[in-house]
Amino acid sequence: MNTDLSLAKKTKVKGKQLKIIIKYMETKESNPINFLYVGVDVHKDQHTAVATNCFGQALLEKEINNSKEEFEKLVKGVKTLAEAKNLKVIFGLEDTSAYGQRLARHLCQENFPVKVVSPVLVDRERRKLTHPEKSDSQDALGVAKALISKIGTLPNFSISKTNEITKELKDLVIDREFLVKEQTRIKNQLHRLFHKAYNSEYRLKFKNPFAVRALRYWLKNPVPAELKESLVLKNQIKRKVRRLKDIRKEVMEIEEEMNILLNQMNQKLETLNGCGLVSASSVLAEIKNIDRFQSSSSLAKYGGLCPKEKSSGKSIKHIKTKSGNRRLNKAIHRIALAQIGRQGNVYGKEYFKKKIAEGKNKAQALCCLKRRIINIIFAMLKHKTAYDYAARC
Repeated sequence: MNTDLSLAKKTKVKGKQLKIIIKYMETKESNPINFLYVGVDVHKDQHTAVATNCFGQALLEKEINNSKEEFEKLVKGVKTLAEAKNLKVIFGLEDTSAYGQRLARHLCQENFPVKVVSPVLVDRERRKLTHPEKSDSQDALGVAKALISKIGTLPNFSISKTNEITKELKDLVIDREFLVKEQTRIKNQLHRLFHKAYNSEYRLKFKNPFAVRALRYWLKNPVPAELKESLVLKNQIKRKVRRLKDIRKEVMEIEEEMNILLNQMNQKLETLNGCGLVSASSVLAEIKNIDRFQSSSSLAKYGGLCPKEKSSGKSIKHIKTKSGNRRLNKAIHRIALAQIGRQGNVYGKEYFKKKIAEGKNKAQALCCLKRRIINIIFAMLKHKTAYDYAARC
């Protein structure tokens, strides 16, 4: 230990980083000086890997394609370097679009520890530089440095059944979002085309111009009799209506697949008032494995539902934060709005009114309700129980 500390002092390392390394030495059995840190910047077609020692000094840089053969070359090169330096290997991946899944799986199969590094941490490492530059090699080096400084808190890459299901759920949620946006766009276009053909009278034909019965009518009668010669307008309406029907069919198929995956997870999140199939899928897709979180407070912080302190001297105040997982925050926000709606949760409404009576405005009261909901969700997922309405859980 004394030899390791003297080596750390002789090497040019920032004081804060040295303190982190020493603290990690005291709390962990593994000595971080004995590790080779490999940061990987992940892209669709190719990945860039940079290996460093515990002081952030680059020892190896390698660019590989996204294929099994290239993965094996990277592993071989890293193993050779680790053996020459007598170091253990640990990988860190900055995987923002799931392009690094194949590489991470391969590394896990080779029995390497793999950590998931947030792009935010890499961006912070870049800003520390005197002349910040952005390139694949610089990003990979930033991943390695973030891995060194945050090694005790970074989540491990896992290939458990729960994680696999949540990844599939996230893909389905994103696909559905794209389809819903396209559906909205087509509806707006159809409103314009119907107005061209029928003026405002098209609204009188059906209460909902996009109901199943209405769509069948528009396919048979896209334009009135006096405009039958307008071939372009007629075909435009028919194409849009057919696409709208296809989108609805695709959305239904996606929701059926969501339901199957939720049943496999053996969770009962849909019993929570305001949390339907899509909201439950969105929440589970972002939380992944609830065992990652030690308490409801850590889950709330992950979702950006904890206020940020902004105090100075005698002035102590907390403000709304924009950090955290925004997709999870958005899902909880929708559940909260549903709970205070006309057919919402009685206890949710009472809690919302109580916070307003305490002097909070509606936005602040809604934030308090969102925090209460995340506490409930944490308990439900942790114990795999349904929402107990009578007990006001």
